[in-house]
Amino acid sequence: MPAAAKGPYLWFRKERRDKQSGRIIANGLWIIIDNKQHIATGCTKREVERAQEKLRQYSELKYDPRKKKRDIDHIGVADVLSIYLTDKNANIGRIQRLNEFWGNKALSDVNGETCRAYVKHRGTVQGARRDLEDLRSAINHHAKQGLHRELVMVALPPRNPSKDRWLSRSEIARLLWTCLTYHEVQRGKKTKKRPLRHLARFILIAYYTGTRHSAVLTASFMRGKDRSFIDLEAGLFYRLAEGKNATNKRQTPVPIPPRLLAHLKRWNRTSDDYVVQFKGKPLASVKNAFGTCAELAGIQDITPHTLRHSTATHLMQRGVDKWEAAGFLGMSIEMLDRVYGHHHPSYMRAAAAAL
Repeated sequence: MPAAAKGPYLWFRKERRDKQSGRIIANGLWIIIDNKQHIATGCTKREVERAQEKLRQYSELKYDPRKKKRDIDHIGVADVLSIYLTDKNANIGRIQRLNEFWGNKALSDVNGETCRAYVKHRGTVQGARRDLEDLRSAINHHAKQGLHRELVMVALPPRNPSKDRWLSRSEIARLLWTCLTYHEVQRGKKTKKRPLRHLARFILIAYYTGTRHSAVLTASFMRGKDRSFIDLEAGLFYRLAEGKNATNKRQTPVPIPPRLLAHLKRWNRTSDDYVVQFKGKPLASVKNAFGTCAELAGIQDITPHTLRHSTATHLMQRGVDKWEAAGFLGMSIEMLDRVYGHHHPSYMRAAAAAL
């Protein structure tokens, strides 16, 4: 029985010299070997990373999941997820979790029973729901590309009721005061370290612009890949990070309120990089720091996302036009009306007055 093919791999072909003169007649190069094919990469011995990238590109071109049969019995969920990840720059963590469970299944295996099994496998209902929403998006994208025609339905577990927890302005002030005045305690004594001070910037930006946690943390005074840009001259916050595809999160540009703009101009005098930093480096998350701050301030049942809830609630309480508020927050008018509409002064007032 012949041995299974090991797939494309890199091999370094040593330099060749003329036997008589010893002169180099062919430089040493990295070669991609695929069965009996030898494909030159043009990379020298030191260019290992470039050669590996060439191998990756070659493998992707050779294995194109778009060429699979269109019958859903012969389309792997792994291929569907791979296409979605490449085309839409999706959340790689969720895609990896989905692939662990669905990777060896065909598209025809996606049904209510297997979706419920995934919820059990995931262990958390709302976490599973968010993952399955990505699976549904991946399948819909696959269909829109004309790669399958049959209807495939993803059964989602019920959504948790929307939280109505929002912060008053006095609670936000308490959080800010805590961030700026808290000193780290070691061996029962206060030190000069203030480990929550950076959180004040996060709170101000998140509240004054109603921006999501992730976009605030990528906010920068400089344009660049994976950065959301703060234009101090125009007074605009470009929330969608450079190089990222627009999604239904609607991270639209937003005008910066005057009070926040004054803070940002002051911060820019001492930093021209990321706005929210800790020890000179950008952050992936402030959830732990925010939780500590909330506990110290004596405020319960809040997360960084509560700041966005608070912005939306305050806009409605002050009677801001719903279309204007929805555009500012980067959400649909339907979402704003369904979750926050009851805070608006005009909410059902005409009906109540008629009675």
